[in-house]
Amino acid sequence: MTASFGNHPAQPTMNPGIEADLPPHQPRPANRPKALEGVRIVDFTHFIAGPFATMILGDMGADVIKIEAPGKGDDFRQYPPVAPALEAGAPFVWSNRNKRSIALDLKSEAGLRIARELVASADIVVENFSTGVMDRFGLDYEACRRLNPRLIYCSVSAYGRTGAFKDRLGFDPVAQAESGFVSMNGYADREGVRALSPVMDISTAMMAANAILGALYARTHTGEGQAIEVALFDTAVLMTGYATLQHLFSGAEPQRHGNTSPDTCPSGVFRAQDRSFYINCGNNKIFQRLMAQVVGQPEVAADPRFASGKGRTACRDELFERLQAAFEQQPWVYWQQRMRSAGVPCGEVRTVGEAIRSPEARERELVTRIPHPDQGWLPNVASPIRYSGTPLADPQAAPRVGQHTHEVLAALLGRSADDIEALAAEGAFGPQHPVAAA
Repeated sequence: MTASFGNHPAQPTMNPGIEADLPPHQPRPANRPKALEGVRIVDFTHFIAGPFATMILGDMGADVIKIEAPGKGDDFRQYPPVAPALEAGAPFVWSNRNKRSIALDLKSEAGLRIARELVASADIVVENFSTGVMDRFGLDYEACRRLNPRLIYCSVSAYGRTGAFKDRLGFDPVAQAESGFVSMNGYADREGVRALSPVMDISTAMMAANAILGALYARTHTGEGQAIEVALFDTAVLMTGYATLQHLFSGAEPQRHGNTSPDTCPSGVFRAQDRSFYINCGNNKIFQRLMAQVVGQPEVAADPRFASGKGRTACRDELFERLQAAFEQQPWVYWQQRMRSAGVPCGEVRTVGEAIRSPEARERELVTRIPHPDQGWLPNVASPIRYSGTPLADPQAAPRVGQHTHEVLAALLGRSADDIEALAAEGAFGPQHPVAAA
């Protein structure tokens, strides 16, 4: 399948006709400051947790310089579907906007010299290599602090940089499994299931970005930088939610409840005439409104057996049968209007494609088209952050490997064209990877 990018070459990885589904991104107001304007980040990260963290900060206006291996770049570039003209697949594009890429061979002395100069000029370094890699490069925190005492240095790892498990590799699904998260999700009659979305990577990225912002604020008072550690496993345990304390209070392990809830009833998926939807009655008043105003069964709302959440949970099967019998009499739009009027939280069970084309997503302008210098435009999923005084930076498409090498060396480090050619001859940018002039 192909899709036209205006007068630009077609891309086989794009669905045909999607341009009509994606409004153009509306630029930020002119001459407004950015929250992290003037902050420079040297980004040694790859895959998801690290790059997503630096992207959050890039959206806020930080200058993120992504260090990539010459040629192949971040391994995450190869996750499908890959667009050859972009030198990357959709997952990489999703997690690496608002960055500049510089290709450096960190196994060469010349490449390391450039990396050290960038570190010396930076406010923040973020890395998520396996434990020990940055030490071998001579780019560990202590070494970088000697170059730049005000540096904030964030390490994102699987199980931390110290202790018995520091050498363990970790990926999102493993963290989901080991944290207990998988055991909580799915149905009681089968094994627990992982979330397909990389929820642990994304939440770890959010934690790292928050930690970096806290360290930046602290530096305004202390004048000093510091080291930060954020571990995937630690975040995954947090992501099990209040189930951890429920277990510690009661001694019971959380059970799998499918689409229902152990704490809230009725909460789950029901079927209208035409489609499935979810309702969540988080308190007694919502339940009473559901039964009296939506379903038209005020006698159920007044039944003492259903007066409390505990009582409703004990009678869940009977209650669900009553509700399902009512809901299947009318289409979703009928129930949606009634529940919205009554203040009952509800929503369609949507596919990803339905969600991004939904009225809610369109109202919030969550998925738009952004300009691309070669392809005309690319789709973009917006950050959920909305600032009134310092609007987020306009999204810039994820870079090609080493796209900004010449630009960064010339503008930030003052290297001349001859200097850059000499560095290339020394192997700073890898073998057979000359740097094109800006």
